Amino acid sequence: MTPTHKTNEQTLHRLIARSWADAAFKARLLTDPVAVLREEGIDVPAGIQLRAVEDTAQVVHWVIPARPTELSDEALETMAGGWNIVNFPIPQPQPPRPDMSQFPPILRSLMGF
Repeated sequence: MTPTHKTNEQTLHRLIARSWADAAFKARLLTDPVAVLREEGIDVPAGIQLRAVEDTAQVVHWVIPARPTELSDEALETMAGGWNIVNFPIPQPQPPRPDMSQFPPILRSLMGF
């Protein structure tokens, strides 16, 4: 994990905790996440659209990333093994990280690549 990723991850966790405690902040985070992240020092490149959504006990969002171009079969197999991005238990070892250079910079930054 890079220092920037660790800092971004800590910031994101802090923003989530703040959104649980402050309804007005949560509303702003849900309506304008890019502005909130930039104010917190997380670089969001111009032109990137970012949507914040809220899970409930009955609704859980599962985000399927855009398929990168020129991803090898081996990298696809690695990704198909599953990453524990949210708190779902996955009873297998963490797969090696694939080359993420084809992903947009914001995703690489948030995922620590």
